[in-house]
Amino acid sequence: MTAISQLKDLIKNNPTFVLLSGAGVSTASGVPDFRSKNGLYTKFKNAEYLLSIDALLNDTEAFFKFYKSQMLLDHIKPNLIHVKLAQLQKANKMGAIITQNIDGLHTLAGSTNVIELHGTVHQNYCMKCNKQYDVDYVKNSKGIPLCSCGGIVRPKVVLYGESLHEGVFEKCQESLNRTDLLIVAGTGLNVSTASSVLYMFRGKHLVILNDEKTSYDHLAELVIHQDLVTIFKQL
Repeated sequence: MTAISQLKDLIKNNPTFVLLSGAGVSTASGVPDFRSKNGLYTKFKNAEYLLSIDALLNDTEAFFKFYKSQMLLDHIKPNLIHVKLAQLQKANKMGAIITQNIDGLHTLAGSTNVIELHGTVHQNYCMKCNKQYDVDYVKNSKGIPLCSCGGIVRPKVVLYGESLHEGVFEKCQESLNRTDLLIVAGTGLNVSTASSVLYMFRGKHLVILNDEKTSYDHLAELVIHQDLVTIFKQL
């Protein structure tokens, strides 16, 4: 039996599954990842600082210049993976999507019950009065986006140096408690929030789909090291 056949059988034979997605799910849409040889960390040696709470507070203009040029990309649209996952969810084969990504592409593709570990670029708020703004307001602002009250409008994303938003892990645990199948897709599980989700899972079947090896492959029942688009085309 091929690995793809095994994956199909696991999906077929389990009422629903939960998906944990990482940057590799969105790279086919043109979203840059962080840690690959062509990722942001390679291209910009100070990327981690520029996406930190320290940069937002102390180097605000540089933060938004980098954030708007690298995180808010006009051409980004859901790819085949996002679409396939939305179809599986509409067919009641998938429960929640837990994602490390902040691009909002799962939701744009039609998926619901998306738990965004690190927030989303599509939600923004004033740091002074908490007024809410959409992504276009931030994208189209000149320099630092400002609220009508004069406060800085920041993205509702978890920056380096910040804690996760309240209640996120609780939502993950609730979803994981309702499934025996967790599929990890497009993440090396190097970020502690993602590996923490892995350890929350108490079900029977763990699947890891990634183009490179991860440090957690030995825990999985099924591992496929292949381009994700190629894998999902066959589902």
